[in-house]
Order: sequence, then structure tokens, then C-alpha cells
Amino acid sequence: MQPDKPHPPTALPRFGDEPDNSSYEDGARQRLRRNRRLATGLLIAMGATYTATHLVREPGFGTLLVRAGSEAGIVGGLADWFAVTALFRYPLGLRIPHTAIIPNNKDRIGRTLGRFVERHFLTEEALLAKLRKAHAGQRIAKWLAAPETAPVIAGTVIAAVPHLIRTLESQDIHDFANRTLGEQLRQTDLAPIIGRAIEMTTASGEADVLFERAIGITVQWLDDNRSQIDELVRERSRWWIPKTIDRRIAAAIVSGIMDLLHGLAKPDSDVRLKFRGALATLIDELLNSPEQREQLNASKNRILSHPDVQAWIASVWGELSHTMLDDLAEPSSKMRTALEQGLHLVGQTLAADQAMQSHIDGALQRLAKYIITWRGEIGGFIAEVVRSWDTRTVTDRLELVVGSDLQYIRMNGTIVGACAGCLIFLVTSFFT
Repeated sequence: MQPDKPHPPTALPRFGDEPDNSSYEDGARQRLRRNRRLATGLLIAMGATYTATHLVREPGFGTLLVRAGSEAGIVGGLADWFAVTALFRYPLGLRIPHTAIIPNNKDRIGRTLGRFVERHFLTEEALLAKLRKAHAGQRIAKWLAAPETAPVIAGTVIAAVPHLIRTLESQDIHDFANRTLGEQLRQTDLAPIIGRAIEMTTASGEADVLFERAIGITVQWLDDNRSQIDELVRERSRWWIPKTIDRRIAAAIVSGIMDLLHGLAKPDSDVRLKFRGALATLIDELLNSPEQREQLNASKNRILSHPDVQAWIASVWGELSHTMLDDLAEPSSKMRTALEQGLHLVGQTLAADQAMQSHIDGALQRLAKYIITWRGEIGGFIAEVVRSWDTRTVTDRLELVVGSDLQYIRMNGTIVGACAGCLIFLVTSFFT
């Protein structure tokens, strides 16, 4: 008898799907019951054959041969039934020594399994060699670049974001953030940060273009709003001053400001050079002056401690979180689309970057080496988990896994015993 052919592997469940354990267990139990009936039926058939041969009054050679074969088949079937049953329980409930092997040795099996995993799986030779052959970086890159991967990851992340946002709206979280982040901000020295930022901005040509563009906008605004400036000067002038004089004063103010701005717009003008000198002095003070740093940080701390500022920050976070929740509720969420596109681009870039793939392989190997240092604890954990299992449950599970195939031992023992009995009878008859 040959065991059942293995079933073809089924496709792995997608992310979020639950494996159908109940259908697997039902199928295993059906196979176990079927094979157990077959083995028992074969043993009963041997017993019936043996009984039938004794009903023959004058048995001939053939009848005696069948009797010998069925008799040996009964012995072989009973012996293998005893052996298979003794693995999982006491045969016929009799507490015979060295039976119910699995229930009585569950803890030892757990320790042996833990040591086996520790000594033969969690070793550098086995684990690192497998990782090198797996080319995990290349596989991860290929998986990320697949069109169907980004939507799955994005869907999982987007599903978790609303819960995360609602958790962050807790008052306890806000108080914790104010204590931790607020303290970090108060201890941060902003002066060198601002100084370096201004220095980097002024050192780039783009900063000059932006500065000149801002001056041009200001000049255009002054030119477009001359009438309003005239009105402001007239409202603040004395009643006895003629309107003509007010207009000349307003025009002079606007012209003076525009001349100053035009001077600033010229890179080599004295005004621009003086402005650059003042900016360089400010940068030097921010980087090197303790007094300037103290004043700036004191102003920063006063601003952070002001209730209106804290209320404004809270309102900004509230508006931002509600905007995000509203967007996530839409079927065509912009955040989801952006996340999918970003993940897909990362996957495509990673798939074409062998150096990054090698870096991922190296990171996984370093992680594997770190895990190997815990192999003693992992082996102990496996033994502890097996020890905590219910004995009856462990026995039932193991019998579901291997019990169906073990019934073939009973069938084969019955058949081989019958064949051996026939052979012994033939040999004995030949020599007597």
C-alpha cells in the first residue's frame, strides 16, 4: 500500500486573508478515519479468512496455505496496530510500559525540538548560506516593483492611518508631546541653525534671484498703490497744509523708497553692499555671539510658552488631521494615490539599483547574525511553548498530521505478514 499522494500546494493567502484551518482539519480527519477503516477492515478480513479455513473439514494444501497466510496477517496487523496506537495513547486503555509515547514524552520532545532548531537551523553556516542563495534584496525589489504590490501596501497603511490620527487626538498624547517635544525645542539652540540657514541662503545664486524678485514685487506694489499712499498722507496731515503739498510729500516718500529698493536690486550698489555687510554681521553674531544667542533663545521660549501660540499649534493639528480624515474617506483619496505612486517609484528604482539590493542583502545577513546570538533563547522558547501545550491537543494535532500515513503501516504489516506466513508454510512444506 502506498500513502495518499500529497495534495498540490495551494496559493498563499493574500495580505489580510485568514487561512482556512477548519477545512484543512476536516480533510485530515476524513483521511484518518478512512485509512483507519481500511486498515481495520483488512485485519478483520484476515480474521474472517482464518476462521473460514477452520470450517473446512478436510483442508487441502491451498486451504492450509491460505490459513497460514491469514494467521500471519493477523499477527502482523495486530503488531502494527499496537505499535501505531502506542505512539499516541495506551492500547485498549492498558498502561503497558513504553506506550502512549508522545503524551508521556511531550516535554522531552519540546526540548529535543528546541535543541534541534538551535543546533541545525540557527547556525551561520545554514542561515547565511540560505540568505545568500535567496537573493532577498532582488526579490524584495521585484516584489515592490510589481504593479499589484503598491495598492496592497498603500491599502494597509491607509486603513491604519485613521486609527493612528484618532489616537493622536487623545489629550494624554497631547500632554506627552508638549512635555517631550516642547522641552526639546526649549533646549534647542536656534541661533546657529538660523545663522547657518541664512549663510547657505545668501551663498547661493538662487537667493539673489529671489531677493531681486521680492524687490520687484514691492516696487510694483508701491507704484500700483500711489493713490492709497496719497490718501494716508492726507489723513495724517494738518488741516491747514494744502493738498498739493500732501501729494508732493507722498510722492517723495514713495520715490525715496523706490530709489532705495532699486539700489538694493543692483548687485554692486552701495546700498546692496551695506545690506550684505549687515547680513554678514548678523550671521557672525548668530554663530559666535553668546548675547545674541541668549536673546534669540529667550524670545523663542517666550513664544513657545505663550497660550495663544500653543492654541494655534493645536488648531493647526486639528485642521490638518480633519483634512487627512476627509481625504481618506474619499474613494479617490489623494493621499492613497500619492502613496501608491511613491511605493511604485521606489520599487522601480530599487529594481534597477543593484548596489541597494546588495545593501539590503547585507542588512538581512547582519540581522541573521544578531538572531543567531539568541539561538539558545529561541531553542528554550520552543521547548517552553511545547511544554505549555495541552497534552491531548498535541497528541490530536500530531495524529492528524501523520496518523493517516501511519495507518498504511498497519495495512502493509497485515499484507507483509500474510505473505511471510505463506512463504514460511511453503518452505516448511517443501522440506517436510
